[in-house]
Amino acid sequence: MEYPKTVLITGATGLIGEEIVKQCHAEGIAVHYLTTSTSKLSIEPNYKGFYWNPSANEIDHTCFEGVSAIINLVGASISKRWTSDYKKEILESRTKTAQLLQETIKAHNYNIDHVVSASAIGIYPTCHTHYYEETHDEVSKSFLGDVVEQWEAAVDGFKALGCKVAKIRIGLVLAKDGGALPEIVKPIKLGAGAAFGDGKQWQSWIHVEDLASIFMYVLKHQLEGIYNGVAPNAVTNKELTKVAANVLQKPLILPNIPKFAMKLVLGDMHMLLFESQRVSSQKIEHKGFHFSYANLRPALEDLLI
Repeated sequence: MEYPKTVLITGATGLIGEEIVKQCHAEGIAVHYLTTSTSKLSIEPNYKGFYWNPSANEIDHTCFEGVSAIINLVGASISKRWTSDYKKEILESRTKTAQLLQETIKAHNYNIDHVVSASAIGIYPTCHTHYYEETHDEVSKSFLGDVVEQWEAAVDGFKALGCKVAKIRIGLVLAKDGGALPEIVKPIKLGAGAAFGDGKQWQSWIHVEDLASIFMYVLKHQLEGIYNGVAPNAVTNKELTKVAANVLQKPLILPNIPKFAMKLVLGDMHMLLFESQRVSSQKIEHKGFHFSYANLRPALEDLLI
C-alpha cells in the first residue's frame, strides 16, 4: 500500500489538521487545503491553499486537480458556548460542507478514490458501564449525538460518487497548544484543580500525534468504515485530573466541582465534561495500527513537561 501523491484537507489549519499536514509532508505527500480566510491562502512547495465559503456555496473547484483523496476535518469548534445560533453553525459546518464538496466533485467530474472524515465519539450514549465498539448502533439522545449522526450521514454521500469512505470517531484530543488539555491543566497549575461531578465519568482520550497517525494509516491502507480515534486505555475524569496534577507536581486539595456550577459557567456545553463514554480502540489495532501513547501518563509527560 502507498500514500496518494496529493490530498485535499479541509480544516487543515486546525489542531488536528496541522499535525496531519506535518505528517503528510514527512511522507512526501503534497497538500491542497481549503480555507474561508483569504489571508490564510498560501502557495508553498507541497502546500497550496484554495478559497471556499460554504455558507454562500462558493468553492474554488481547482482544489481537486491532481487530488485522489480527501481528509475531511472541517467543523466549528464545540468548545464554545452553545447558543441556538452557534448550535446551527456546529451542525451546518459539518453537513453543508460535505454536500458542497460532493456537488463540486460531481459537477466537474473529478475522480476521488478515498475520503477519510472526522467524526466524534459523542454519538455514543453516556454510560459508566458500557464499552463502546464501532458496531454499537444506539445513538446518544444529546445534541452532539444528533450532530454526529447527521454529520456521518452527510459524509456517506461520498459513496454515491464511487469513493471509499472512512470515518474516525474522535475522543478527547490531548495537545500542547490547543484543545481541551490547556484548559484542563489551567486550574491545576494554579493549585485549584479538581475533578468534575463524581469524577467517575469515562474520558476516552488520544494524543494528537496518534490521532493524526490514525488518519494517515487509514489513508495509506485505504481502509473503509468506522474507526474509533481513541487511545487503548480510557481513564475516569478523576484519574485524568490526578495524573495531570502528578505530572505537573501540583496538589489536588479542592472538592470535586459540581455539575450545576459548570452549567452556570458553560451553559449546555458543560455536558462535554460530564458525559461518560468508554470507547474501544481494538478495531484499528487489529488492522495493524500501533499507538505511540497507549497510556495517559507518558502522553501527559510528553505534552506538559
